[in-house]
Parts: sequence; structure tokens; C-alpha cells
Amino acid sequence: MVTRCPWAGNQQLYIDYHDHEWGKPLHDDNRLFEMLILEGMQAGLSWFTVLKKREAFRIAFDQFVPAKVAAYDEQNVVALLNEPAIIRHRGKIEAAINNARCFIELQREYGSFDQFIWRYVDNKPLINYPKTSADVPVTTAISDQISADLKQKGFKFVGSTIIYAFMQAIGMVNDHLLDCCCRE
Repeated sequence: MVTRCPWAGNQQLYIDYHDHEWGKPLHDDNRLFEMLILEGMQAGLSWFTVLKKREAFRIAFDQFVPAKVAAYDEQNVVALLNEPAIIRHRGKIEAAINNARCFIELQREYGSFDQFIWRYVDNKPLINYPKTSADVPVTTAISDQISADLKQKGFKFVGSTIIYAFMQAIGMVNDHLLDCCCRE
């Protein structure tokens, strides 16, 4: 029997995400933007809810191309609020548009968002050694710093807990449990 992190459960969507995405280093700016927005959308909800809606989010948000999302106006906001296949929360939708604009500014300043975000871990994943889920933090000093820096740059829905989940999702940190099949 295969042992996975307990949060992966027995839903195939979760298992596939756990086995093929979570904790794998990600460096593509569009995918980084997607994950940042989806982590913000998850606030107060389960990640499973977001995963089930991810394809609909990709369609509704123009494949998470930052320049396209940055150009959204009130008409786009209303259309997204009327899209039943996504999470329809005005604050989160407006934050996604705002964050697209901030994301583009960071790309201009640093050459890419990838260069900006990965510098916090010296461009290599932090490896943790959790034995149980209780050993996995929800925030760290680094997520606190990234959150503060992003907020200072105008980002919304980027609290430290959201940022730590983002760091896990994009492989900046490896929090697979020691006995997990995906532990590298």
C-alpha cells in the first residue's frame, strides 16, 4: 500500500494533486500567478473546493495570464460574479485583478515573478522533516516576510498562512511527511 500525506485522502483529484504538483518546484510565471490567485481564493474554504473548480477558474480568468487579468474592469468583475462554476466572492475577484497588476510590476522590477519569489529561499527548496501533520507549520518567518513584502507592494489576500500554502504548493518548501511516497 502506498503511503501519502494524510491530507491527500482518497479523492483522486486530491491524490493526483498531491502526487504530481504539491511540493514540486514551479518556476513558470503564469503558473505561479495561477497558484497565488487560487491560494487566495481558497481562504476560508477547503483546497478541495478550489481544485474542483480549477479548470473553470482557468477559463474564467483567461488561463491566468497576468496581463489579461490586469486589464479586467467592472464589467469583467460582474461577469465573474455571475459565473457559477467559480468562487464568486467580490473581494477575492477584485484582489485577483489587483494582484495581476502588482504581479506585472514585480515582473518589471525583478525580471520575473519567479526571480522575486524564489530569492526568499536562495533559489532552492527548503526541506523540512515532518513525521506527522502536526509537525507541519501553517506559517514561518519566511512566509511572514513574503506576506509583508507583497502587502507593501499592494497585493491583497496574501496573509502569511496563504503564502505558506503557496510556498508548499510551488515547491519552495518540501513538507511531505517522512513516510510519504512523494518524499524526495
